[in-house]
Amino acid sequence: MTLALQPFTVTPQEVGFTLAKVLRSRLGGPSWGEVRKLVAARRVQIGDAICSDEARRLKENELVALLEHPKPLPRTAHPERLVVRHLDEHVVVVEKPSGVNTVRHPAELEWSEERRELDPTLEDLTQWAVAHQLNRLARDIPRLRIVHRLDKETSGLVVFARSVLAERELGMQFRKHTVIRRYLTVVPGQLSAQTIRSNLVEDRGDGRRGSTKLPDVGKVAVTHIAVEEKLKGYTLLSCRLETGRTHQIRIHLSEAGHPVCGDKVYTKRFNADAFDDKSEAPRLALHATELGFAHPANSAELHWSMPLPSDLQKFVERLRGA
Repeated sequence: MTLALQPFTVTPQEVGFTLAKVLRSRLGGPSWGEVRKLVAARRVQIGDAICSDEARRLKENELVALLEHPKPLPRTAHPERLVVRHLDEHVVVVEKPSGVNTVRHPAELEWSEERRELDPTLEDLTQWAVAHQLNRLARDIPRLRIVHRLDKETSGLVVFARSVLAERELGMQFRKHTVIRRYLTVVPGQLSAQTIRSNLVEDRGDGRRGSTKLPDVGKVAVTHIAVEEKLKGYTLLSCRLETGRTHQIRIHLSEAGHPVCGDKVYTKRFNADAFDDKSEAPRLALHATELGFAHPANSAELHWSMPLPSDLQKFVERLRGA
């Protein structure tokens, strides 16, 4: 039996029901076993992420898609391939590959170790990599503590806290905006060096997260932009975060008229036509290239940099050649 289904948006009547129940209803009543096989085979996507939990309860307006073919794990989504840049009893710094969620969806937190291995997050991969380096079982070492995250398609440097002290002290540094975070990105057109400051809200008025002109509303977001290289029809930018709001760089550049190449969400200014991305970027062209902070236990200044990964490097070279 071949099961096919057009992408759909979760209706109010479907809210709170499990993914398996809604899929079975939408597909016309196949067996529960057939539905579970679809989910286990990585053929179901919610938003931009594969969902392998048939018991996940759906929320209103979530976009669900049944893929024609199973989506394989990213080639780098294996603990032995994860690059650990720093490890001590308080912190671990790793190089996040694109295509991997930083942390797990709340509905998936109770998954078994075996199930996590089928669809690992960066948190999982890092826990396993740390256990391997320490020659211990992952369940026998302290759980990682989240202090920041990158979007699924964004690559680059990420730090996890490994102690209560590190979680508290790093959290304070992030709140005080003293952590060094610099990103490389490619945008269409020519954009000059500047600082973009705005107040970000969940809905700017058109259903998208973005900036508002209403006074005393939203959270202040500040992005410092420098030009790394001018390409033909495009610009390679360096973006330093002063604040770290959700999707801040993507929103600021999109609202400035230069959406990040490969972005499928923030593609237009407010009440403007969507930008036609002709860059053929391999994915979201955003990379966390620099990370620095004071060690939470001894205040030593720590700093790392990571060049563009090969997919984005080849993308930039192609634009350079054009």
